[in-house]
Amino acid sequence: MQTVALSEFRANASAMIDLVEKGETVRILRHGKPVAELVPPRAEDVQPLPNWKRPFEPVQLAAGVSLSQAVLDERLESPW
Repeated sequence: MQTVALSEFRANASAMIDLVEKGETVRILRHGKPVAELVPPRAEDVQPLPNWKRPFEPVQLAAGVSLSQAVLDERLESPW
């Protein structure tokens, strides 16, 4: 655990975040008294990427089929 004064934390916030990212805890002091601790997130607190941010495979169309026709065909085949 690293302990730093608030003024030092303000001057080096990015470096302190880098330490936390590496798994270390940083305790912040104001007037010599602890006021906060930066801790790395627990595994159960980390959320998976939402669907819209996940990578996907591009659509592969057969030769001679337009994208608009492929969309219309898929709409017709859909059960809803």
